[in-house]
Amino acid sequence: MKKNGFRSMKKLQVWISACRLRTLPLSISGAIVGSGAAYSIGLFNLTIFVLTILSTLSLQILSNLANDYGDGVKGTDNQNRIGPERALQSGVISPKQMKNAIAINVIICFFLVVTLIYIAFGIDKFLTSFVFIALGAIAIISAIKYTVGTSAYGYRALGDVVVFLFFGWLSVLGTYFLYSNQINFSMFLPASSIGFLSAAVLNLNNMRDFESDKLSNKHTLAGLLGLNNSRYYHLALILIAMLLMLLYFGLSSEYLLMMIGFIPLFIHMFIFYKVQTPENYDPQLKILALSTFLVALIFGTIHVLI
Repeated sequence: MKKNGFRSMKKLQVWISACRLRTLPLSISGAIVGSGAAYSIGLFNLTIFVLTILSTLSLQILSNLANDYGDGVKGTDNQNRIGPERALQSGVISPKQMKNAIAINVIICFFLVVTLIYIAFGIDKFLTSFVFIALGAIAIISAIKYTVGTSAYGYRALGDVVVFLFFGWLSVLGTYFLYSNQINFSMFLPASSIGFLSAAVLNLNNMRDFESDKLSNKHTLAGLLGLNNSRYYHLALILIAMLLMLLYFGLSSEYLLMMIGFIPLFIHMFIFYKVQTPENYDPQLKILALSTFLVALIFGTIHVLI
C-alpha cells in the first residue's frame, strides 16, 4: 500500500515537473503588458483578463508537455543533457501517457481560447472572431511543433523567431486588441521588448544545452552562432529590449520607474558575462524569466496607477 502511494506521489511530482512551472510567469508577461495598456485607456475587463491568463498558461503547459515528448522520443533528452531530468527521460511517464496529456491539454486550450474570443467579440464580429480563432489554432499547433515531428522548427534554428512573435507581438498586441478592438502601433515597442526578453530565455536554454543538442543533431540558433557569438547575441537581446521599453515611455516619470524593473536584468547580465561553463547557465534561466515577469508587472502597475 505504501509502495503504491509512493509511486503515485512520484508520478505526480514528475507530471508537475513536466509542466515546468518556472516557465509560466514568463508566458503571461505579454498578457500583463497588454492588459495594463488597456486599463490605462479605461478598457480593462476582468473576465477577459482571467481568460487570457488561463489560455496563455494552458498554451505554455501544452508547449512544455509537447517539448518533453518531442525531445524524449527523439532521444535529445539523455544523460548528456544539463538541467532537470525530463518526464519521458525519467521513465516514470510513458510516451503514450504523454501523448494523452497533450491531447487533453489541446482540448482545454481550445475551449479557453474560444470562450475568450466569444466574451471579447460576441457573435456580431464574425470576421474578427474567425481571425482570432485561426491565430489560436496556429498557436496550439506551434506549441506542439516546436519539437514534435520530423519538421519540428525547434530543430531548425527557428525557435527564437517563433518565441519573439508569439510571446511578444501576438501576446501583447493580441491581448490589447481583445479589450480595445484596435491596434495601437506604439504598443509594438513594449511587445518587441517582451519578445526579445523571451527569446533571450530560449537562447540561454539553448546555450546550456549546446553540447547535448549538437550530439542529438538538434540545430538551434545558439548552435549555429557558436557559444561565443551566442553570448553577444544574448546581451544584445536584453539591451535592445530595455531600450525599446524606455523609448515607449520617453522622458517621463514612468521612465524612471521602469528603470527600477531593469535592475535584475543588469544583475543577470553581469553574472552571465562571468559564467564560463554551460552548467552555470541553468540557474540564470529562472532569474531571467522572473526578471521579464517583473518588467511586465511594473509596466502594468505604471499603467494602472499613473
